[in-house]
Amino acid sequence: MSATEPVKSPLTAILIVDHGSRRAESNNQLKEAAKRFAALSSYSIIEPAHMELAEPTIRQAFDRCVERGAERIVVFPWFLAPGRHWTEDIPALVREAAEAHPNIAWHLTPPFGLHPGMFDIVNDRIDVTLRSEATDAT
Repeated sequence: MSATEPVKSPLTAILIVDHGSRRAESNNQLKEAAKRFAALSSYSIIEPAHMELAEPTIRQAFDRCVERGAERIVVFPWFLAPGRHWTEDIPALVREAAEAHPNIAWHLTPPFGLHPGMFDIVNDRIDVTLRSEATDAT
């Protein structure tokens, strides 16, 4: 490769993982989040997955990312705070899924945590609630 040729970066997929629920409304919210993220993102492969209780499972979504051409998968836990699911459960489930795809690199991001953008969201939710209360009082 000459110095003028660009280095090809691996095709990256994003796997957004929540806990999973017996309630379809909760599971559908993750699908909608993945869809909205896809609309705003430069990543062409984005898949939702549930840690347990619902499908697609992490394994199913990981396989789907590979089928769609992913060479690297970044797993984003749709959780507010770090905990056992982030430190133990999700990594174990992703490792199991990755065993079938030894040439696929994967990475796990931190959950939302104390990201500065979270405080904007908290403030917005408070403002919406107070505006709603003011409207209801009139």
